[in-house]
Amino acid sequence: MTDQPAPETSTAPRLVVLDVNETLSDLSPLRQAFSDVGLEPHETEAWFAGVLRDGFALTVLGDNPAFADLAADGVRARVRAAHPDRGEQTVDEAADRVLSTFTSLAPHPDVVEGLRALAGLGCRIVTLSNGSAGVARALLGETGAGPVIEDYLSVERAGVWKPAAAAYRYALEQTGVEARHAMLVAVHPWDVEGARRAGLRTTWVNRKDASYPSFLTPPELDVASLTDLAARFG
Repeated sequence: MTDQPAPETSTAPRLVVLDVNETLSDLSPLRQAFSDVGLEPHETEAWFAGVLRDGFALTVLGDNPAFADLAADGVRARVRAAHPDRGEQTVDEAADRVLSTFTSLAPHPDVVEGLRALAGLGCRIVTLSNGSAGVARALLGETGAGPVIEDYLSVERAGVWKPAAAAYRYALEQTGVEARHAMLVAVHPWDVEGARRAGLRTTWVNRKDASYPSFLTPPELDVASLTDLAARFG
């Protein structure tokens, strides 16, 4: 009996392309930040979804907005609606408070160990964010994962937000890797689907044991953490 070739899903990619916001960063401290500025903690999810919605819409219209600008405006709008008696200085201070928290978040507990394990398997690793490359660098640069991150990439230079195909092509061009040898890793199904359509392999990080949207093509891999992902290839 001859050995059968290993399935593609058992082969580690040459390049791992990481989404940043929520995939790597733990957004839970934002709930306290929202509470501190007079908003309900549960509003963080809708606020973040609204930032993405507006970024996607502006991308379709041909713009390439700055994530931080949309994020700050989203906080201001919520504070004004909840506290119409507040002056603009106080509203701006609330936005600054939330954005300061956002840019100083910590990675999820599995991230550093998982990225080091992936690097140990020979994977090159870059981040690709709809936000600033500086936020990703601040998140990981001083951690044990810092030395294994080859580059921090942002759609600011790609010209379009993910999930537009050009955003993923930008990462491939910067690294010199063909799409079939790269894998996008993200918690957001829309990001996974965008990468799949651009020809990349895909992993959905499913920390909440959720169901993948039925209207999208399932990802190649569905994992609970980055350490789980590394173990699939180990």
